[in-house]
Amino acid sequence: MSRDGESGSTAGVAVDAREREPAESADTAEAEAAEAGSGEPGGEGRTGSAAARRRLRAAGVAVLVALLLGGTGLLVQAARLNGDDALANRALTDAPGTAAVAGDVSNALSKVFSYAPEDPGVTARDADDLLAGPAREQYRQLFGQIRERVVAQELTLTTHVVRAGVIRLDGDDATLLVLLDQITERKGKDPTSAGAQLSVTAERQDGQWRITDLKSR
Repeated sequence: MSRDGESGSTAGVAVDAREREPAESADTAEAEAAEAGSGEPGGEGRTGSAAARRRLRAAGVAVLVALLLGGTGLLVQAARLNGDDALANRALTDAPGTAAVAGDVSNALSKVFSYAPEDPGVTARDADDLLAGPAREQYRQLFGQIRERVVAQELTLTTHVVRAGVIRLDGDDATLLVLLDQITERKGKDPTSAGAQLSVTAERQDGQWRITDLKSR
Protein backbone atom coordinates (compact mmCIF):
# COMPACT_ATOMS: atom_id res chain seq x y z
CA MET A 1 0.00 0.00 0.00
CA SER A 2 1.31 3.48 -0.91
CA ARG A 3 2.09 6.17 1.61
CA ASP A 4 -0.82 8.17 0.24
CA GLY A 5 -3.13 5.29 1.02
CA GLU A 6 -1.74 5.01 4.51
CA SER A 7 -2.12 8.71 5.03
CA GLY A 8 -5.67 8.56 3.79
CA SER A 9 -6.51 5.72 6.08
CA THR A 10 -4.97 7.50 9.06
CA ALA A 11 -6.78 10.69 8.15
CA GLY A 12 -10.02 8.78 7.85
CA VAL A 13 -9.60 7.30 11.35
CA ALA A 14 -8.82 10.73 12.75
CA VAL A 15 -11.86 12.20 11.08
CA ASP A 16 -14.06 9.39 12.43
CA ALA A 17 -12.76 10.04 15.93
CA ARG A 18 -13.40 13.76 15.66
CA GLU A 19 -16.87 13.08 14.33
CA ARG A 20 -17.66 10.74 17.25
CA GLU A 21 -16.42 13.16 19.98
CA PRO A 22 -19.34 15.61 19.62
CA ALA A 23 -21.80 12.74 19.66
CA GLU A 24 -20.22 11.22 22.79
CA SER A 25 -20.16 14.64 24.47
CA ALA A 26 -23.84 15.09 23.69
CA ASP A 27 -24.62 11.64 25.07
CA THR A 28 -22.66 12.39 28.25
CA ALA A 29 -24.47 15.69 28.74
CA GLU A 30 -27.84 14.01 28.28
CA ALA A 31 -26.90 11.29 30.79
CA GLU A 32 -25.79 13.87 33.37
CA ALA A 33 -28.98 15.86 32.87
CA ALA A 34 -31.07 12.72 33.28
CA GLU A 35 -29.13 11.77 36.42
CA ALA A 36 -29.65 15.22 37.90
CA GLY A 37 -33.35 15.16 37.15
CA SER A 38 -33.85 11.66 38.52
CA GLY A 39 -32.67 12.60 42.06
CA GLU A 40 -29.92 9.98 42.00
CA PRO A 41 -26.76 10.75 44.00
CA GLY A 42 -24.99 13.54 42.20
CA GLY A 43 -26.11 16.75 40.54
CA GLU A 44 -29.15 18.44 42.06
CA GLY A 45 -29.97 15.24 43.98
CA ARG A 46 -26.71 15.50 45.86
CA THR A 47 -27.27 19.22 46.37
CA GLY A 48 -30.75 18.61 47.77
CA SER A 49 -29.52 15.88 50.12
CA ALA A 50 -26.69 18.08 51.35
CA ALA A 51 -29.11 20.93 52.01
CA ALA A 52 -31.41 18.59 53.94
CA ARG A 53 -28.49 17.34 56.02
CA ARG A 54 -27.47 20.92 56.77
CA ARG A 55 -31.01 21.74 57.90
CA LEU A 56 -31.06 18.68 60.17
CA ARG A 57 -27.69 19.59 61.65
CA ALA A 58 -28.87 23.16 62.25
CA ALA A 59 -32.03 21.89 63.96
CA GLY A 60 -29.96 19.49 66.08
CA VAL A 61 -27.62 22.28 67.14
CA ALA A 62 -30.59 24.49 68.07
CA VAL A 63 -32.09 21.73 70.24
CA LEU A 64 -28.72 21.08 71.89
CA VAL A 65 -28.27 24.77 72.67
CA ALA A 66 -31.77 24.92 74.16
CA LEU A 67 -31.05 21.89 76.34
CA LEU A 68 -27.75 23.32 77.48
CA LEU A 69 -29.33 26.66 78.34
CA GLY A 70 -32.16 24.93 80.19
CA GLY A 71 -29.72 22.74 82.10
CA THR A 72 -27.61 25.75 83.00
CA GLY A 73 -30.69 27.51 84.34
CA LEU A 74 -31.55 24.54 86.53
CA LEU A 75 -28.00 24.36 87.84
CA VAL A 76 -28.00 28.07 88.65
CA GLN A 77 -31.36 27.74 90.42
CA ALA A 78 -30.12 24.75 92.44
CA ALA A 79 -26.98 26.64 93.39
CA ARG A 80 -29.09 29.61 94.47
CA LEU A 81 -31.31 27.38 96.64
CA ASN A 82 -28.31 25.66 98.16
CA GLY A 83 -26.74 29.05 98.81
CA ASP A 84 -29.84 30.37 100.59
CA ASP A 85 -30.10 27.17 102.60
CA ALA A 86 -26.45 27.43 103.60
CA LEU A 87 -26.91 31.06 104.68
CA ALA A 88 -29.85 30.08 106.91
CA ASN A 89 -27.85 27.26 108.49
CA ARG A 90 -25.95 28.90 111.34
CA ALA A 91 -24.27 25.61 112.19
CA LEU A 92 -21.75 26.58 109.51
CA THR A 93 -20.97 30.00 110.98
CA ASP A 94 -22.11 30.20 114.62
CA ALA A 95 -19.53 28.28 116.65
CA PRO A 96 -20.84 29.33 120.11
CA GLY A 97 -24.43 28.52 119.14
CA THR A 98 -23.39 25.14 117.75
CA ALA A 99 -21.45 24.32 120.90
CA ALA A 100 -24.42 25.29 123.09
CA VAL A 101 -26.92 23.04 121.32
CA ALA A 102 -24.45 20.15 121.14
CA GLY A 103 -23.71 20.50 124.86
CA ASP A 104 -27.35 20.62 125.98
CA VAL A 105 -28.36 17.69 123.77
CA SER A 106 -25.38 15.58 124.86
CA ASN A 107 -26.17 16.23 128.53
CA ALA A 108 -29.83 15.33 128.00
CA LEU A 109 -29.09 12.07 126.20
CA SER A 110 -26.55 11.00 128.82
CA LYS A 111 -29.17 11.45 131.55
CA VAL A 112 -32.33 10.08 129.95
CA PHE A 113 -30.56 6.99 128.61
CA SER A 114 -28.89 6.15 131.91
CA TYR A 115 -30.68 4.46 134.78
CA ALA A 116 -30.03 2.40 137.88
CA PRO A 117 -32.25 0.00 139.86
CA GLU A 118 -31.83 2.01 143.07
CA ASP A 119 -33.90 4.96 141.81
CA PRO A 120 -35.22 4.76 138.24
CA GLY A 121 -37.47 7.70 139.05
CA VAL A 122 -34.48 10.03 138.63
CA THR A 123 -34.34 9.16 134.95
CA ALA A 124 -38.06 9.77 134.54
CA ARG A 125 -37.79 13.20 136.14
CA ASP A 126 -34.80 14.12 133.97
CA ALA A 127 -36.76 13.09 130.89
CA ASP A 128 -39.67 15.34 131.85
CA ASP A 129 -37.28 18.28 132.14
CA LEU A 130 -34.95 17.65 129.19
CA LEU A 131 -37.40 16.30 126.61
CA ALA A 132 -40.38 18.01 125.00
CA GLY A 133 -43.14 17.32 122.52
CA PRO A 134 -43.27 13.90 120.83
CA ALA A 135 -39.92 12.83 122.31
CA ARG A 136 -41.23 13.24 125.86
CA GLU A 137 -44.40 11.25 125.21
CA GLN A 138 -42.52 8.50 123.39
CA TYR A 139 -39.97 8.21 126.17
CA ARG A 140 -42.63 8.00 128.86
CA GLN A 141 -44.27 5.07 127.11
CA LEU A 142 -41.02 3.18 126.52
CA PHE A 143 -39.53 3.77 129.95
CA GLY A 144 -42.82 2.82 131.58
CA GLN A 145 -42.51 -0.61 129.93
CA ILE A 146 -38.99 -1.34 131.22
CA ARG A 147 -39.07 0.42 134.59
CA GLU A 148 -40.19 -2.68 136.48
CA ARG A 149 -37.56 -4.82 134.76
CA VAL A 150 -34.85 -2.34 135.75
CA VAL A 151 -35.68 -2.92 139.40
CA ALA A 152 -36.47 -6.64 139.20
CA GLN A 153 -33.37 -7.61 137.18
CA GLU A 154 -31.15 -4.94 138.75
CA LEU A 155 -30.27 -3.42 135.40
CA THR A 156 -27.92 -0.50 135.08
CA LEU A 157 -27.46 1.43 131.85
CA THR A 158 -24.77 4.06 131.44
CA THR A 159 -24.70 6.17 128.28
CA HIS A 160 -21.83 8.31 127.04
CA VAL A 161 -22.06 10.63 124.05
CA VAL A 162 -19.11 9.86 121.80
CA ARG A 163 -19.84 12.62 119.32
CA ALA A 164 -22.64 15.11 118.65
CA GLY A 165 -22.61 16.82 115.28
CA VAL A 166 -24.95 19.73 114.56
CA ILE A 167 -26.26 19.30 111.03
CA ARG A 168 -28.53 22.32 111.02
CA LEU A 169 -29.01 25.32 113.29
CA ASP A 170 -31.71 27.80 112.34
CA GLY A 171 -32.90 30.16 115.06
CA ASP A 172 -34.41 28.08 117.86
CA ASP A 173 -34.43 24.82 115.87
CA ALA A 174 -31.58 22.37 115.43
CA THR A 175 -30.92 18.95 113.96
CA LEU A 176 -28.08 16.74 115.17
CA LEU A 177 -26.50 13.38 114.50
CA VAL A 178 -25.31 11.77 117.73
CA LEU A 179 -23.17 8.70 118.38
CA LEU A 180 -23.61 6.94 121.72
CA ASP A 181 -21.68 4.32 123.66
CA GLN A 182 -23.87 2.38 126.10
CA ILE A 183 -22.78 -0.01 128.84
CA THR A 184 -25.36 -2.39 130.28
CA GLU A 185 -24.77 -4.14 133.61
CA ARG A 186 -26.88 -6.88 135.16
CA LYS A 187 -26.26 -8.35 138.58
CA GLY A 188 -24.17 -11.51 138.35
CA LYS A 189 -23.15 -10.97 134.70
CA ASP A 190 -20.35 -9.22 132.88
CA PRO A 191 -21.07 -5.75 131.48
CA THR A 192 -21.81 -5.47 127.77
CA SER A 193 -21.15 -2.51 125.53
CA ALA A 194 -22.99 -1.38 122.41
CA GLY A 195 -23.05 1.64 120.15
CA ALA A 196 -26.05 3.60 118.94
CA GLN A 197 -26.65 6.33 116.41
CA LEU A 198 -29.49 8.82 116.74
CA SER A 199 -30.98 11.58 114.64
CA VAL A 200 -32.08 14.28 117.08
CA THR A 201 -34.31 17.31 116.66
CA ALA A 202 -34.04 19.97 119.34
CA GLU A 203 -35.78 23.23 120.17
CA ARG A 204 -34.58 26.06 122.36
CA GLN A 205 -37.13 26.78 125.08
CA ASP A 206 -36.55 29.35 127.82
CA GLY A 207 -32.87 29.52 126.93
CA GLN A 208 -32.33 25.74 127.09
CA TRP A 209 -32.19 23.25 124.25
CA ARG A 210 -34.69 20.42 124.69
CA ILE A 211 -35.00 17.31 122.56
CA THR A 212 -38.29 17.17 120.68
CA ASP A 213 -37.75 14.15 118.43
CA LEU A 214 -35.53 11.06 118.45
CA LYS A 215 -34.96 8.55 115.68
CA SER A 216 -32.64 5.57 115.66
CA ARG A 217 -30.44 5.31 112.57
